[in-house]
Amino acid sequence: MNRPTSASSASRSPVSGSPASTTSFAAGPLVLVALIVIAALTRVLPHPPNFSPVEAIALFGGAYFASKRWAVLVPLVGLLISDLVLARLNGGLYASWFGSAGIWLVYLCIALTSVLGFGLRGKVSGARVLGYSLLGSVLFFVVTNFGAWLSDPMYPKTLAGLLAAYAAGVPFFQWTVLGTLFYAAILFGGFALLRHRLPVLRAQTV
Repeated sequence: MNRPTSASSASRSPVSGSPASTTSFAAGPLVLVALIVIAALTRVLPHPPNFSPVEAIALFGGAYFASKRWAVLVPLVGLLISDLVLARLNGGLYASWFGSAGIWLVYLCIALTSVLGFGLRGKVSGARVLGYSLLGSVLFFVVTNFGAWLSDPMYPKTLAGLLAAYAAGVPFFQWTVLGTLFYAAILFGGFALLRHRLPVLRAQTV
């Protein structure tokens, strides 16, 4: 994590003598954006149901972007890009998903997971990433299956119908967990290694 720079030691502009402004295009955030978009686009590859990077990219963004706004927005944009590509490739039923209420619950869940990732800021460790990945997977399971219960007419709008919706999601939950752990290991481990080798990536990242 970057140490705060005191006023006496802050870098000065050679012209004005005032503290030099940090560029909006520092290498660190750009690498974060690239990693998140690339990970999101792996959704187009063949994979088991719910073996997805979406929870991992949200935690990753929440943990590392210095700007909390970008920490929430970039994973959402990455998810949108991958959804548009999938709709283009698959059309039909997948494209119609954009008009459903379910998509908004998924995007809400990703935004909430990014906020959850704030708890990792400056405190990333293997054990903490594992714990937050499991928590994010549970959040995704609870929110998306609640959405299925709300939107799918096959589930009666009763407690029994809600429990049936959650029961139907149980076989997929293991893949949500495994996908989140897999991509979290790649993203968090890979970026930690990059920052160790390239200290310039620490600018504007936590």
